[in-house]
Order: sequence, then C-alpha cells, then structure tokens
Amino acid sequence: MKIVSYNVNGIRAAVGKGFLEWLEKTNPDVVCLQETKAQPDQIPTMDFQSLGYHCYYFSAQKKGYSGVAILTKEKPTHVEFGMGIEKYDNEGRLIRVDFGDFSIISVYHPSGTSGEERQAFKMQWLNDFHAYIKQLEKTRPKLAICGDFNIAHEPIDIHDPKGNAKNSGFLPEEREWMTQFINDGFVDTFRFLNPKLAHHYSWWTYRFNARTNNKGWRIDYIMLTKNLEKNLISASVLPDAMHSDHCPVMAELKI
Repeated sequence: MKIVSYNVNGIRAAVGKGFLEWLEKTNPDVVCLQETKAQPDQIPTMDFQSLGYHCYYFSAQKKGYSGVAILTKEKPTHVEFGMGIEKYDNEGRLIRVDFGDFSIISVYHPSGTSGEERQAFKMQWLNDFHAYIKQLEKTRPKLAICGDFNIAHEPIDIHDPKGNAKNSGFLPEEREWMTQFINDGFVDTFRFLNPKLAHHYSWWTYRFNARTNNKGWRIDYIMLTKNLEKNLISASVLPDAMHSDHCPVMAELKI
C-alpha cells in the first residue's frame, strides 16, 4: 500500500497547479490531504473518482479554512469524521478510514504562528490529540497517522535550528511533545528509515526564495504504531511536487 500525505494549501488552487496530473502519475493507494480550504461541494470529486478514488471530506465550518480529506482506491470498511471534540471538529482537523483492523488518519495540527492565543490552542490540542490517539488505540491498535503536525522535531528537520528556536513550530515544548508522542509507541517513518538524512523538508515559506534555496522545515509526517514497523518498506519526501507551499510525503507498507 502506497500512502501519501499532502498539505495542499487549498485543494482548488492545487488542482489549478497540476495536482490531478501528478496524482494520476504517482498513483498512490491512499491520499491524506490537509488544509483543503473547501466545502465538499467545492471539491472536484468527479475528477478524483475518474482516477479511481473513493472520496471522503471533513471540512471546517468556516469557509476557506482548514479541512482534511482522504482519497482511497479501496473502499473503507468504515469512515470516522472528526474526533468527537467540538472545538476541534468545528475546524475540520481529523478524518479516519478503516480497512479491517488497519486505520489511516489524516490530521491537520493547528499552527501557533498567529499569536499567543492560537499557540495556547495548539498546545491544548497536542495534549488532547495524544490522549485521543491513546484511547483510540484500544479499539484500533494498527494506525497510520498522516498529516501536517506543524512541528519540526529535531535540528536535522529544519534549515536554521538556532534562528528558529523561539518560533512556533520549533519551540522546545512542541519538540518535547513530539518526542513523548513517538516514545509512546509511534514510528516517524521517514526518520526511522533515514536517521541521518538532512536537508529533506516538506514546507517552505513563500518568502525569501526559501524553496529555491531549500530553506525549509520537515513538519509533515506519516507515523505508524510500533506494531506496523515491520510492515514499512519505504518512506520519502517528494519536493518536486509543486502544488503548494508544502510537498507530499510518502510511505509504502506491506498490508
């Protein structure tokens, strides 16, 4: 199974930049999207269906904001929209598909870059998300968690660790949360297979020619529960896909 996670920064904008053509060529089995910025009736579902995908969306109440989706070649046995916590579900941050005893989540963690209030919201989300996942594991023990975590974990995951040490996305408390989350039984697929591979990023600011100069952050992840570690075949970052300020990340599993 080939799984892609991609913050498209507006699905309609991404389609206008060739996302459908890229999707047809890459042909993943499951695509987890974040920041769709669209209501279901604004998404070109028929185009995705023509490529063989079943389409599931969970949009924010606020139009043009947030939103997650999953496109999958195989029809799921169950789809879960949201996490059952109203303040997060109103922002369209999580959707899950089940295939028998294996589940895939598309999640969009909040950003804290707009100020102290949203940073506090982000930290509360991180704690609640961790608790939610641990509870979910009791009934869905085989999980792939795909998405934009809005955190670069280690210095190797960011172009300027010293200069960004006090910036949201690389704060000590965010990085510590990520460490605790991984230590609680999860595998960062890319870093697990590429422990020392530097300069592989999944997001670049649109300013300062950051992408051209590869001054980026690795903030998009495909995480697996430890019991799926043996099923992991490959993990990669795909910077040549240029439909967003992010690029896709991909993992191949034997399922």
